[in-house]
Order: sequence, then structure tokens, then C-alpha cells
Amino acid sequence: MSHRGSLEFWPHRRAQRLLPRVRNWPDSKEPAALSLLAFKAGMTHIGIMDDSLSPTKGQEIMRAATVVVLPKIFVYGIRFYGKKYLYKQPIDEIYDAPTAQKVGIKKTKTKGVEDAKKSIKEYSDLTMLAFADPESLKIGIKKQLRFEVPIGGADVQSKLAFAEKMLGKEIKLAETIANGDFIDVTAVSKGKGWEGPIHRFGAARQYHKATGKIRHISPLGAFSPPKVLFSVPQAGHLGFNYRTELNKRVLKVGTSQDAATVTPNGGFLKFGIVNGDYLLIDGSIPGPAKRLIRIRKALRSSKKAAAPKITYVSLESKQGA
Repeated sequence: MSHRGSLEFWPHRRAQRLLPRVRNWPDSKEPAALSLLAFKAGMTHIGIMDDSLSPTKGQEIMRAATVVVLPKIFVYGIRFYGKKYLYKQPIDEIYDAPTAQKVGIKKTKTKGVEDAKKSIKEYSDLTMLAFADPESLKIGIKKQLRFEVPIGGADVQSKLAFAEKMLGKEIKLAETIANGDFIDVTAVSKGKGWEGPIHRFGAARQYHKATGKIRHISPLGAFSPPKVLFSVPQAGHLGFNYRTELNKRVLKVGTSQDAATVTPNGGFLKFGIVNGDYLLIDGSIPGPAKRLIRIRKALRSSKKAAAPKITYVSLESKQGA
């Protein structure tokens, strides 16, 4: 019996939390923050001058685009890793006391930056401890989100110098991502509840005289081995899975001052008005409106970043969409 449906994403397992976990990061020689958090606002369509190698090169084309809004992100600490056994483990942490208290960390008497510089040889890597504050976006989400921000750099010394400069400060979007850059977006896809094998896997309907049933799978397998194989499509939860979109082009990096240039009349459906720094991304990304997404610099991009020329952004109301 041959399996039905795609095994590109397997197993179909529901996500355990909305904050995605990213396991791989790009190699960056320049010290910089490699990850940011954002919220999906919605989609619109834009006019852009085609700069690809397609037959429409040099002409104005219409493209679908997604607007994501970034909350304010502050660095409250530094986490040091040392290689123990077969993998690295966190061994030391440094906190900025005023910023760390905003996320409920009261015990901040740990090793200082100067002490860390003296024992720099003990560390194999380090990351920044940051939190995102979405309250200023006015989208009904007020809980602060804590996460780790990997740092690019040639060695641990350069990473520590960058982290020391950012300790207690805000990570600015314009200093991290530029127009035309390529990024990877990781998010949890839309949850669609319990679905049968036809909707979940695209299996064919049964002949109405075959078994007396139509929307089911038959047979479930051979007599031997006496078990149902994993490749047999069955009913289950559809959606709400971790998905990563690679090489998404950043069309525009905007601030809260010019957010009106991408906000449609009446605001985005189920999101509202854009009140923070934002990214205009080419194409679609996983998840519904207000979904938390994680952005990293492109891991496998071979394209050269170039700022596109945007000629038109649709501001028509999306409330009736």
C-alpha cells in the first residue's frame, strides 16, 4: 500500500507554545543581533519595479506583501555558554539590574562584565537575554516575552563587546535589518481543529458502493505486518504547526512615524492600526493576524540584497476581505 499525501512535514504535531524555537543561526562575521520578535498584522498588495531576471524586468508589477509589527525589545542580560561533555551549556549570566527588574528578576548579583572579560577563555559562546514589550502596540497583548538573541561575530571577544554595548538598551530595527535584506520567518501556522483524512492529507473519496462509507481510508494496511503504518493518513488535528519560510525579502523597513503609509483604511482585520516599527515583507508568512513570529537573518540566501523600488501600497479597507 502506498501512502497518500505529502510527507514534507512529518509528524503532524501540534506546537507546544507560540514562541518558536530556532536551532540554526547564520554565520555572521559582523557583531549584530541575529533574531527579533514581531507580530503579524495582515496582508496587502503593492506595486514594485521588477528587478529580477524575469521577462517583466524593469516593469511595474503587483505583488502580495505582509506587514509585521515589532514591539520594543530591550536587552536585560548576557548568557555565557561553555562546552561541557558533548554540547554547550549555560554557565554564567550578567544582568542589567534596572532592566531585569522589569521582567521580575530581582536577584541580579552575578558576575560582572569585567570579571567575564578575565575568564573569556572559559566561554565558547554567548547570547543576549532580551524581552519584547508589546503593550505599546495596543493590540490587546500586554505580557512581556522573554527570549534569547544570538549574536553574530568572528569570536567571543567581539560578541562580548557588542553585548556590553547593548546591555540595558533597546534593539533598534533599523540597526538590524535593512531594505532588500533576506530573512527567515518562523511561526505557528493557523490551527484548524480536528479534520478527517481527506481535508488533512488530500486523500481521495471512496466509491459510494465500496464500503458504505465515502470520506475515509480503506484499507488501513496489509495483514502483515499486523499494524497501521505511520504513512496511512488518518483523522487528527490540522494546523497549528511550526513552519519556517526561507529567504523572504524585506521590501521596506519602517518606523512608527510613517506607519500610516502601510495601514489600510480602518486598520488590518483582527489586528487594528500599526503603532510601531514595521517590516513590509514580500509574499505571505505562516499564521493568522496577531500571531507571534520569530525573524532571523537568512540562513541559506545566495541572493544579493538590493533595496527595491516601491511605487504603490494599497490602503484600501481590508475589513470586508
